This record gives sequence, structure tokens and C-alpha cells, in this order.
Amino acid sequence: MGDVLIIAEYEGGKLKGYSRELASKAVELATQAGGKAQGVVVGKNVAQAAEELGQFGIAKATAIEGVDLEPYRGEAYTKVLFELIQKIKPQIVLASASNLGKDVLPRLAMKCKGGLATDCIDLKIEGGKLKAKRPIFAGKALVDVDFLSDIQFATARPNSFATKVVDASKKAEVEKVQASVGELRVKVKEVKEAEKGLKDLTEAEIIVAGGRALGSNENFKIIRELAEVLGATVGASRAAVDAGYISHDHQVGQTGKTVNPKLYIACGISGAIQHLAGMRTSKVIVAINKDPEAPIFSKADYGIVGDLFTLLPILTRKFKELLGK
Repeated sequence: MGDVLIIAEYEGGKLKGYSRELASKAVELATQAGGKAQGVVVGKNVAQAAEELGQFGIAKATAIEGVDLEPYRGEAYTKVLFELIQKIKPQIVLASASNLGKDVLPRLAMKCKGGLATDCIDLKIEGGKLKAKRPIFAGKALVDVDFLSDIQFATARPNSFATKVVDASKKAEVEKVQASVGELRVKVKEVKEAEKGLKDLTEAEIIVAGGRALGSNENFKIIRELAEVLGATVGASRAAVDAGYISHDHQVGQTGKTVNPKLYIACGISGAIQHLAGMRTSKVIVAINKDPEAPIFSKADYGIVGDLFTLLPILTRKFKELLGK
């Protein structure tokens, strides 16, 4: 008992940032529970990503590969991960609150008859079992979740924990498994590339975010133009999403995504506490707002008081000149 299994994700043969931080948390929890942390990566050519878990203190990992595992289908992932859980019998199973984690972990919890806490911002061991903290009521309150089941499942909100590299040269011992899941109910007929500016917010180094002040979906064009010049990802406040100006995939905040970019440019965002909670760890925050009393300025490293419809085209033009675009 006390072992922790992390379901890690990868891109381009390397672990995603939120899987690195979750690996660090898994090691911490396993130590508290008196067990060991293990990792698993599922997909195509995943051994290198599985080895990378060793940098964060995970000694053993499983690389599950197979022709049925790409492109992603929740049914296939659930089958191979359930078989692994039955084999190694962890007490705790963790995944990021990514699209994959949100799809697979509820399926696994049901099959294993375990409790599940989703979108957690804190995890710890208390009384020998996992205890989770997660937002409720649209981020206006936090609740502690206790587990009654022998096996506990949780998805963690990306950018909630610190990434701790134990040994950058260390590689996890990887067991390679060739999986065949057989006939599935779901067939993938086509995979489309995400629209420009819809790359994963949780992994973005630069984010240009717009608020309700944009006034319409059409006006978000000036946000997208600046983001494209900077090689940035487009974000938005909940107010902009609720108004229908942009899809929920772009939402930053307690009811959206928690981000940790090197640069966060907030345009026409007043700075509600729920939004600030989702971007407060950004390395540099630039705020553009016509209201000098907007709360966002109290968190910004640089602030510009002015009309965003005048300022953003100027910034876009100047950055094009500076970057030679």
C-alpha cells in the first residue's frame, strides 16, 4: 500500500510540463504514504518520455505502445491502463486535468470502484489516504475531499505544483509493453489540427488574453493578430467566454485553465479574483485597460492605461517591425 501511479502525457517524445510537475507531486505523496511512485506513458514511441520520469525521482515506469493506441481513444487507453492497475495495485492514481485525464480517469475510477476528485489544486496524505482540495461554485469556494475507497483517483489542475528535478541525468527503469486492445466501439476517421492560437494554454510561454471589453467575437481579431506576431497562445477571461466572444478552451481562471507563462498580456481584463487565481504565477504580467482602478494593475509588472482598440494595433505593428515579420 502507499504506491502512487502517475499517468504521464507526452508531446514530441518528451513529457509535457504538467506531467513533470505531477511526477514531482507523485513522489512527494508516495513518500508521505510510505510507498513508491511509478509512472506510465501510453501511445507511440513513448519509451524516451517514460525514461524522463526518472529526473523527478520516479525509479520505475511502464511504456505501453501499440497500433491501437494512436490516435487517442479513451476506450483503448482505459483498457490498457486498467490492466496495469490490476497488475501493480497502486493506492493512488493521478493524471493531469487535461482532456486525456478528464476522459480516462473517471472511466478507470468506475472500473476500479474507486473515489475520484477532479481538477484538484492541492493533494496530500492524511490518515493514510489521499486528501484533495478542489474549487467549487465556479471557483468561489474551495472544498477538501476525503476518500473512503481503498484506491483513490485524482486529476490535478496543471500549474498547481512545483516541478522538482531530483537528478537531470537520471533515467527511470522502463518496462516496455506491447498492447493490443482488439475491436473498439469508436473509430477515428479524421484528426484536425487545432486552430491558430488554440495550442495548450497550460504549456504556453506567451499568452495574449482578452476580456469582456473586446465587445464581440469579431473584435477578438486584434488579440489573435498580436498573438500570432508574438508566437503566443490566445487566452480569455470568463466574462468574455460567457458573453460568447470565444470558446471555453481559451478560458483562464479558476473555472478555466491555470497558466504559468513567461509573459501574460491581459487586454481589457478587469482582474476578477477568479481570473487572477489562474494566471498569478506568470513570470511577467502586462495589463492594458482604460480603467486606472482596475484590480489587474495591482498584479501587473507593467501597466498601460488606455484604449485597447488603439493600443493593440500599434503594439502589433511595432512587434512586426522589431521581429522582422
